[in-house]
This record gives sequence, structure tokens and C-alpha cells, in this order.
Amino acid sequence: MVPSRNEASNISRFLRAVPAAVSVLLVDASVDDTCAVARRARRENLRIVRDGGRVAAARQLGADLSATDWILFSDADVEFSRDYLERLALLWPGERLGAVVGAKLSLDRYAGYYRAFSAWLGLLCRLGLPAASGSNLLVRRSALLEIGGFDPDLSCNEDSDLVWRLRRSGYEVRYAAGLAVYEFDHRRLDAGLFRKTVHSLARGALLDLGLLTPARKRADWGYWAGRDGGRALAPAPGEPRPETIPGLTSARRLATRPERHRPLA
Repeated sequence: MVPSRNEASNISRFLRAVPAAVSVLLVDASVDDTCAVARRARRENLRIVRDGGRVAAARQLGADLSATDWILFSDADVEFSRDYLERLALLWPGERLGAVVGAKLSLDRYAGYYRAFSAWLGLLCRLGLPAASGSNLLVRRSALLEIGGFDPDLSCNEDSDLVWRLRRSGYEVRYAAGLAVYEFDHRRLDAGLFRKTVHSLARGALLDLGLLTPARKRADWGYWAGRDGGRALAPAPGEPRPETIPGLTSARRLATRPERHRPLA
């Protein structure tokens, strides 16, 4: 599941790195031609739904529309490692495994930063204080439903907030260094590596401590600045809106389903 917002320059590269047999759900909030580019790049196993909400709402909509036991969340500005699915199939989930946090690396610029970032995620998971990147996050659907899904007020940091709430609810959150994605769009770090780091640490700590009000959760503190120039979101003509999708039900009302114990795939 991938939320997208003005990713016309990235979406083709992302989709090329996903095997053709894998189904991709794109929840799009763009005002550029992201959707058209995506359809040209991938003609099969691609579903696009338009939604102008925050990234947390987009991820939740993806969960609402999913029927698999496990949901893989990612972003349009990364590529999966070539052996990602093979490594994923080797993971055997425990009964209380709620999420798997993968590594986020870079093959070009800022490689050192991303190695340190991923090592930090691994350390936090081992300490029982997990954080995550939505670019590489596998979540057990029944656990997601049990805790009420993503916080719709959040404009960013929805990924770390989710795994932290899973851990507090008694689920294990595991870090898997071998499950790697590679970032190739570095605009946010180009805008200020120190600022990006402080932003993530400060908001993450405040979220974990429960010190952010709904209004402060909705404010992104400049997180999305520079990504789309501050342009307003608007639905594209002819694109289905989530409220018109037949049978769509909020994840907070869905009943959990019995799960079969098998390798993650």
C-alpha cells in the first residue's frame, strides 16, 4: 500500500522495482499527473484510489481496502531490494508479532545518514521502544484493527506512532535489517539534514509521551514543505473518491479474521 502526493517524477521508478505479480494499492492525493504516469508504468495489479486527506488517513484507507493478513506499507520515493520478497517469505510470524520494521537505506547520497537511521530503528525495536519508517513497514492487519488503526489527526510520524501503540498493546515489533528499501529522492534531507533529524526525534518523543494535542498532531511543523510547494490537493476528474467505493467500511468497525500461521508473503 502506497500513499502518493505529487510523485510523478518518482512513481515509475518505484513501480518498476515491484514484481509484476504483486498487487499495489496507490492512495493518491496529487495535483500533478502521478496517476497517469503510474498507469503507463504498470498496467496490471495496480489499483488507484483518490483521497485528499493526510498521510495517516491514506494509509488507513489502504488498510480498509486490504483483505490480506499482512499489509506492506511503503512510499513512492523508494525502491525495494531485489531479494526483498525472498527474504520476506523466510520470516515466520509469532502469534503476537504485530509489525516488522525494515531498513531504509540509500545507494547514492546520504548513505551514511540512512545507515545510522536504520541502526537507530533497530536499536529502538530491541529496547521495546519501537519507531518505524512508513517506507518499509509490514503490519498484521488484525493487530492494526485491534488498536484502532492509524491516528487520522497525524500529518506525519504516523508510522512510529502506530508501532509504538502496537507495542503498548502487547504486540511484538521486530526489526529486520535484511528487508531493505533504498531511498532515491533526497529533497527533504537536501532542505536540511539537521532539521529533519531534530523534527523526527522531537515529534516522536512528544507522541510517545502523549503530549501532542489533536491540533498539534495536524500541524506538520514544516515536514512536507518543499515536497509539493504547498499546493492544495484536489480530486482528479473521474477518479473514485473513497466515500463512493461500494462496501468500504472504517477499519475501526471491521471484525478481525482468523489467521493461518504461515511464512509472510
